[in-house]
Amino acid sequence: MAKPELHNCMPGPERMPALTMEAMDDAQRAAAQELIAGPRGAVFGPFIPLMRSPELLNRLQKVGEYLRFGSALDKRISEFAMLVVSRQWTQQFEWCMHYPLALQAGVQQEVLDALAQGRRPQGMAPDEELAYEICDELARMHGVSDGTYARAVATFGERGVVDLLGLVGYFTTVSMIMNVARTPPMQDAKAAPLASFPL
Repeated sequence: MAKPELHNCMPGPERMPALTMEAMDDAQRAAAQELIAGPRGAVFGPFIPLMRSPELLNRLQKVGEYLRFGSALDKRISEFAMLVVSRQWTQQFEWCMHYPLALQAGVQQEVLDALAQGRRPQGMAPDEELAYEICDELARMHGVSDGTYARAVATFGERGVVDLLGLVGYFTTVSMIMNVARTPPMQDAKAAPLASFPL
């Protein structure tokens, strides 16, 4: 059996590469400076194509900043959910960026490797399994069952559930943008790229 090809779901040259500061208009330069001055410290990943719409970038990056650095969720759950969404969209930049962060946060490598292969991981912690089920049900059913919702509220609280739903929505949005823009992973990525579906 042939080994699956490794690439974005829409292979080809990058459609929206990084803009130089000289090529940016005033609104773009202001958005870039805000990113550089914030916790991210640079313009990278989804913010490269988003720079074409600096007002959307400004608003969206604030959502992402909260979800990554200030949400009610444990960092381990946030990082894991980001990777579930990245796998659903075969989003290489987010996968390669957040894989090592999820390991550092305490997600087991075997769990992430199964996820990378498109399988439901065995050995997830109970709260990871619940986060996986929420991401999976949202992708398949565009909602969450009563049983999953009740367990989610008991585990994460209402604020945590809303933050998790916001995280799934945010990372779905940036995954779509980067897949269309064909944004590549960072050159110093420490994770192997995802195989495209079907596996």
